[in-house]
Amino acid sequence: MKESFHYKDGRLYCEDVTADEIVATHGTPLYVYSRQSIEQRYRELDDAFSSVDRLIAYSVKANGNLSILRVLARIGAGADIVSGGELHRARLAGIPADRTVFSGVGKTVTELAAGLEAGIYSFNVESEGELWQLSQLATTMGVRAPIAIRVNPDITTPTPHHYTRTGHKETKFGIPMADAPRLYRLAGTLDGLEVKGIDVHIGSQILEVEPYMLALQKVLELSEQLRAEGHRLEYLDLGGGFGVSYEGEASTPARVFAEALLPELRRSGLRLVLEPGRYILAPSGILLTRVITVKESDAKSFIITDAGMNDLLRPSHYASYHHIAGARLHPERDRMHADVVGPICETGDFLALDRDLERVLDGELLAVGTAGAYGFAMASNYNARPRPGEVLVDGDTFMLIRKRETYDDLVRGELELLD
Repeated sequence: MKESFHYKDGRLYCEDVTADEIVATHGTPLYVYSRQSIEQRYRELDDAFSSVDRLIAYSVKANGNLSILRVLARIGAGADIVSGGELHRARLAGIPADRTVFSGVGKTVTELAAGLEAGIYSFNVESEGELWQLSQLATTMGVRAPIAIRVNPDITTPTPHHYTRTGHKETKFGIPMADAPRLYRLAGTLDGLEVKGIDVHIGSQILEVEPYMLALQKVLELSEQLRAEGHRLEYLDLGGGFGVSYEGEASTPARVFAEALLPELRRSGLRLVLEPGRYILAPSGILLTRVITVKESDAKSFIITDAGMNDLLRPSHYASYHHIAGARLHPERDRMHADVVGPICETGDFLALDRDLERVLDGELLAVGTAGAYGFAMASNYNARPRPGEVLVDGDTFMLIRKRETYDDLVRGELELLD
């Protein structure tokens, strides 16, 4: 795969445009995405599983920018959504409803109705209550609700943070495997429901094949039991979670996952649904930030940047690692050991801790890597800070795909109450 982010003559490029040129036009902090990378990573995944009938339903929660969704829609992606707002985004971007799966543990009645009205491919149901609600709504609306039940296989996956482990029995996600047959039997008796598939999702940032194999084996055993009871299953949703390299660790290519999973999938005869988000978008984006000042003392050194935890929450929230380097390399400089922190009034406001870096000077531009997924999507206005802009690079051109917020944007929805 051609590297979308690379250095040439000591300057950082995204495709054929320098980081300096982009920020000269659009300022910092700024998210920058590579269209080339997005398309290559989607196609890599789609090609790896091309020998079976499949739906690659991009996980909108990773990055829901309309322009990015349109790029993916044009090359055949569906959508995995977890809210009515994400359904709205996916439809605006041109992703067909019949390529959309609706996941999530707490879908509201309004959201369920919106999915039914749109005619989505399927609901991944996570509770008995949701089955009853869908049945009542579908019957009232005169439609049938296609459903799968998300089962919890009680698998603890080796992810970097316990927040991203969703396949064990102590999480809020899914139905215990032992209780799933009962709920499928119930679904078969309820008006307005069409049992269509079976769903499992074991976590995020998973770099090993074995957890997927174990989950697949458990789900296929259950699918055989369900088929024996008369359920006509069409698809198996294996979720997402394929990991990427944040610290230079070896990532597992999509073809390796495919080689391990495809033999059993082919034998099942079920359509495969995958919900990748991070795998496609994380390496396809960076966050550019300007150094405000370097603050050094005997005890600690700090590189203070204009991007903070409101712009990129992952380091503070997940203790996650993102590679950080200058947009221009200066190999003649010595190195420094410092925390890279933002301007937010919180000790937890940091982009990196105890990082060894080429010496940084005030006013220089830094690039925070692997920030395309769960970067802008988790950004906030904490400390009354406008959220950053977003730029999409395509070859030697770049375009603004989200304006930087203004101070007026911060208060646009508020009502001024008078005494």
